[in-house]
Parts: sequence; structure tokens; C-alpha cells
Amino acid sequence: MTPRHRRTHARLIECALDLFEVQGFEQTTVAQIVAAAGVTEMTFFRHFASKELVVLSDPYDPAIADAVAGQPVDDPALVRAVRGIRQALSGLSEPESELVRRRVRIIAGSAALRASSAGVNAATEARIGDQLIADGAPVLVARAAAAAVLAVLTAALFEWARDERLTLRAAVDVALRTLEARDD
Repeated sequence: MTPRHRRTHARLIECALDLFEVQGFEQTTVAQIVAAAGVTEMTFFRHFASKELVVLSDPYDPAIADAVAGQPVDDPALVRAVRGIRQALSGLSEPESELVRRRVRIIAGSAALRASSAGVNAATEARIGDQLIADGAPVLVARAAAAAVLAVLTAALFEWARDERLTLRAAVDVALRTLEARDD
């Protein structure tokens, strides 16, 4: 991706999120987004296949699966999945986390986006489960571990987006500790 492409991509996201926050996701059109960004609809669709993907495209989902893959294969599947989530999210900077917070709030406010995000989560869950299976975990154990970490991560993200007092790290940590049956 060229620097110009990256700037245009970021501008489209920023303008879209601004409009979604003010008008609502369903009420905002691609035409309004491109007008705010100062680009054409053709440019928009070179960056995003749909309006939904402005909000749902998540560069952290592949990072989560990769982080799970990087965990010691001798550890239990759930431990590997939990550690992978922690590792993947630990590198998120404050400006990045604020962009994620905005996206999650928009998703939370739209029934259509919540439904679509379930599909995105299912794909991430499948990648994590497949990685755990490839590393030797029994299928049911791998699928259960992947589903569990995605469920608690989703709960943590929605609560963090709602509660300004929470940091992303704290919300995810509480959720993962709950999964680990630890409340310390």
C-alpha cells in the first residue's frame, strides 16, 4: 500500500466514522462519505467492498490468530488462545484503541452491524480453532477454546466501548480472567 493509498484509506475511515456517529450507520450513505472525504465512489469501492467493511474490517483478527499460533504447542488449547489474545492486543497504541472503540460503539448501535460482526467473529474463531487443531489439540477442545475466547473478547469490547472509564487492557483482562475462573 502506497503512502497516498494509506492516507486515503484513513481519510475514508475517519469521515465514515464521523458520519456514522452523527447520523447513524443506516442513515449514512456512501455518497455522503465520499463527499466528506473528497473522493469518488470509485475510490471508495477500491478501498472497501461495502459500507459495512469500513467498520467491520479489523486488522487485529489475523494478528490474534497469528499470536495463538506463536504460543507453545505443549500448553492446553485454552491457555494458548487466552495468551494469544493478550499478546495480540498488548501492542495496540492509544490512538489505535480509540479508533477501535469508535468502531465498536458504531457496531453496538446497529443491529445489522452486530449481525455482520458475528460473521467476522466466526471467521476469526475458525482460524483460531484451525490453528489449535493443526498444533495437535482435539477438535472439540480447539473449537470450544476458540469460541470461548472470542465470546469473552466480544463481551469485553462491547463493555469497554460503553464505559469510558475502562481501558481496553483492563476490560480484556477481566474477561479473560473470568474465562480462566480467576477473579484476583
